[in-house]
Amino acid sequence: MLQHRLGISERAACRVTHQPRSTQRRTPRADTPEDPDSWLRDWLNTFAQQPRNQRKGYRRAYADLRAAGHVINRKKVHRIWRQEGLQVARRTRRKRVGTNTCGITDADAADVVWAMDFQFDATADHQRIKIASMVDEHTRESLLSIVHRSITAETLITEIAVLINTRGKPMVLRCDNGPEFVSKALADFCENIIGIAYIPPGEPWRNGYIESFNNRLRDECLNLNQFHSLLHARVIINDWKHDYNQYHRHSSLEYQTPNEYAQACSHTHQTPKPTGTQNGDIPLPLEPLEPADADRHWSPQAQLRCIRSVGIPLTRIKSVRSCARH
Repeated sequence: MLQHRLGISERAACRVTHQPRSTQRRTPRADTPEDPDSWLRDWLNTFAQQPRNQRKGYRRAYADLRAAGHVINRKKVHRIWRQEGLQVARRTRRKRVGTNTCGITDADAADVVWAMDFQFDATADHQRIKIASMVDEHTRESLLSIVHRSITAETLITEIAVLINTRGKPMVLRCDNGPEFVSKALADFCENIIGIAYIPPGEPWRNGYIESFNNRLRDECLNLNQFHSLLHARVIINDWKHDYNQYHRHSSLEYQTPNEYAQACSHTHQTPKPTGTQNGDIPLPLEPLEPADADRHWSPQAQLRCIRSVGIPLTRIKSVRSCARH
């Protein structure tokens, strides 16, 4: 009114009447009774309020609309679904990462590194079963066989303790970051006794020995048998693991079975030699350099040969000339 009678601008009229300028814009059709999509909004809200649809998204609503005979664009359903605030929040699972209690250890002897992992299958009634396996990375022996509907950290610790009492303890347990492995119960059980080496998340190839074993178990046992009950699964899987140790010949063991190799194995674990010095100083060359050589300008190739002969890491030396002067 002020604009028409006084000829002032919209900005000045809104300033005089203390109104936001947005009040002078055209009302969206969605906020008016003439909204052509009001039936769709009501239908989507009714769909989302039904108990069986509380965790369903717009794709299921679009499929029901098409099944009811409505011809409508999927993107339009998505837009109105978002406008009505019907999005379903995703339940994000908190991922835990274990803390290593030992360094990288090579399985150069028996009972140095035991690798563990889980895999799943189901009985004939579609009930899940969980299988825990463990192998010695050096002898390739299958050490553990647990088959349950659910395996907790306490169950795993009990079976490991029985195995340690009969076989002895390893130096390192290698595993992934599953909830049973990163649990406080397993950390307390292994504290100051056994080291735990966790592989990085999303890198199963870092635990290749147990992954290879699980693949063979899946291919030669789980895929070839239908388990009628949990007891049936335990018997079949335990028998397969026994035959694996007794009869399966490994090419990496010169075609010996794991039991044959373990009985004849006489390897002992070799502690790796530390590199460098404890205080971080650069070690001296094995042979002292002559004064003339110390003042000579060395080529990059000569510097590299000197570094390799002494065993100094490349990141810890700035100049061979400074090394020679020391």
